[in-house]
Amino acid sequence: MDTIADLLTRIRNANSKKKDYVDVPSSKVKQNIVKLLKEEGFIKGYRYIEDNKQGNIRVYLKYGEKNEKAIHSIQRVSRSSRRVYTGSGDIRKIKSGLGVLLISTSRGIMSGSKAREEKIGGEIICEIW
Repeated sequence: MDTIADLLTRIRNANSKKKDYVDVPSSKVKQNIVKLLKEEGFIKGYRYIEDNKQGNIRVYLKYGEKNEKAIHSIQRVSRSSRRVYTGSGDIRKIKSGLGVLLISTSRGIMSGSKAREEKIGGEIICEIW
C-alpha cells in the first residue's frame, strides 16, 4: 500500500466534503509532507495525536472567506510502480507558480522552488495547487 497516496487521498476527500480536519496515520515522511503543506499555505495546521500505536496526524484544512478551497488539486506523481525523477534544471513550475511540486531529495523533502534554488534533483512526490 502506498501510504503517501493514502495521505493525499484522505486530504483530497476531506477537502471536497469541506471538512474542518482529517486524521491520517502518522509517519516521519507524512509529517514532513504536512509540514511543507503548512509552510506553503495550503492547510491551516496540523498536530500529532498519540494513540499508543503509531499515532495520528490531524490535518486542519484551510478555506477562504467565501468558503472556497485552498487546495484545488493534489495528485501523486511518483508511484511505487513508476518512479519519476527530475534534475534540478528540469524542475517545472505548477500553474505558473501558483502550485507547488514536492520533491524527495538527499536533503529531505522540499518544495520544487527550494530544490531549484539549492540545485538538487530528486523524486517527485506530488503536485498541489
